Amino acid sequence: MNKRFFFILFIAAIFSSIGCKNNTQEENKDVLAYNEQNDFNSNSALSEKAPDFTLKSVDGKNIKLSSYKGKIVILDFWATWCGPCRKGIPDLISLQKEFPKDLVVIGISVDRETKNNVPKFIKDYGVNYPIVYYTEDVVKNYGGIEAIPTAFIIDKNGNIVDKHVGLVDKDIYVKTIKKLKG
Repeated sequence: MNKRFFFILFIAAIFSSIGCKNNTQEENKDVLAYNEQNDFNSNSALSEKAPDFTLKSVDGKNIKLSSYKGKIVILDFWATWCGPCRKGIPDLISLQKEFPKDLVVIGISVDRETKNNVPKFIKDYGVNYPIVYYTEDVVKNYGGIEAIPTAFIIDKNGNIVDKHVGLVDKDIYVKTIKKLKG
């Protein structure tokens, strides 16, 4: 019985650290619609230009990715209901504080039914970086989002240099940021 308990605990730990898959395709079909056609993978994305976008932020401003050229950007696709997303956000807040001149984190909320929860979530967590609402085009342009959190790291020239699906240890981000800032 002890072995069984530890096995179940081990499996639960793996799933809690990997990421959130949406409950059903029907509930989140607009986020998942492009997965079947998805030919994107992290290896082909390396050093490709990040697709530009202009998205509405939670406070109603237009956020344009290309306006951050010259900075390292972490694009974080996330949702308020996602446990690993919630767990990773304090690290993103910390990174934004540690590297204010070199880095901008942009959170892309994929909340749909829970979209009204996003402003309160931002306030409760003390998020210090822009949060924008996704569009189907952005999801498509970034190859489809199969699980959240999914993060793209973009260098100062606007190239995607890394992609992470699931919860990422802060040290991985720090190493990449330090390497990219030169």
